[in-house]
Amino acid sequence: MARIIASSVRKGNVLEIDGKLCVVLKAENIHPGKGTPVTHLEMRRISDGVKVTERYRTTEQVERAYLEERDLSYLYEDESGYTFMHPETFDQIAVSKDIVGDQAVYLQEGMTCTVSLYEGNPIAIELPQRVTLEVVEADPVVKGQTASSSYKPAVLSNGLRIMVPPHIAAGTRVVVMTADGSYVERAKD
Repeated sequence: MARIIASSVRKGNVLEIDGKLCVVLKAENIHPGKGTPVTHLEMRRISDGVKVTERYRTTEQVERAYLEERDLSYLYEDESGYTFMHPETFDQIAVSKDIVGDQAVYLQEGMTCTVSLYEGNPIAIELPQRVTLEVVEADPVVKGQTASSSYKPAVLSNGLRIMVPPHIAAGTRVVVMTADGSYVERAKD
């Protein structure tokens, strides 16, 4: 365990809260106009999956658990979860669905993800920040709409609905942020 200040906590970190390990789902530093800046943490208790919310003064110390982080390649999904493989040893590790959560929509075969292990068990996963997907459906541009004025709805090959610039048509490959599903740019390949 290591003591770190609350403001340096990031998504995916694992903290020990009241003797129980919790994985950070969301970390937000809030600086009110008056008063003390606070760090708002949304976490999931690893032992039972219960969501926990805590607030700390940003300078307060929290216990961060030491984890083993491995870059693993995504293989496939089955009823037990998602299977990843170590690229050198070819060892396979199953990561449960509640650990992957709603990020699962971005998983692609062969994608390298960082899996955090505590005593050999996977407890958290970090996907690449950006992923390339194909637009399978895009609304036509509304007449009189200028290119800069507004985005239009589109559906990606993974079923996700996002907003894209008017010039993006079905069949276009686009780069999307995995954190929030926002459009970044047209894929260069």
